[in-house]
Amino acid sequence: MKTKDLLFGSIVILCFLPFFVSETVYNGYMEYNGTHPYIMAFLKFAILATTGEVIGLRIKNGVYNEPGFGILPRAVVWGFLGMWIAVAMKTFSSGVPFLAQSFGIEGVVEAMKQTISPEKVLGAFLISVMMNTTFGPVFMTLHKVTDTQILQHGGKLSALVRPLPMGQILSSLNWNVQWGFVFKKTIPFFWIPAHTITFLLPGQYQVLFAALLGVALGIILSIAAVMSRKK
Repeated sequence: MKTKDLLFGSIVILCFLPFFVSETVYNGYMEYNGTHPYIMAFLKFAILATTGEVIGLRIKNGVYNEPGFGILPRAVVWGFLGMWIAVAMKTFSSGVPFLAQSFGIEGVVEAMKQTISPEKVLGAFLISVMMNTTFGPVFMTLHKVTDTQILQHGGKLSALVRPLPMGQILSSLNWNVQWGFVFKKTIPFFWIPAHTITFLLPGQYQVLFAALLGVALGIILSIAAVMSRKK
């Protein structure tokens, strides 16, 4: 492990340490999280998911930042994507249990309000399956589009206000990797199990856990980028 890795790790620990050692800071976070969930979703994803991309860059290119990478515009994009994810999680976690009930799977609606049980595990799994097979691919593709936009504009903040050539970027994507790796492998083998755990957690921790999974997403997408270059 190099000095820059120790420095990066130390900075991360120092940023999060107050939430673990100070009850006042933790309670303040929980209170604000309850009253302003979407603002907090923005901040959680802007910080954590961007950190995941930075780690992914370290794994891929050996550095935590480089010209054209655009940490700040990536953080802004992740913030808005995080708000979208929070809305999606609320929508699917509220609706899917009733959908299950309409198919004759009894007990899921009430189980999702209770402590852990076989019915709650089933409900969390169904929510995760529905979210990751509908919302998930659209989200992942949009993220890839915005990522490409940032790279094409040299990592500058102006990338956020420039016209987005959606069709051009979509046609340039490596769909063999997007389908064969990002969709076909990460969704069933990582995201569905991971989000099953997410929906078993109390509501106030779900978005935070999802944001922490954004660290994993940054690493996964970096692996996908390496694979794409090798094709």
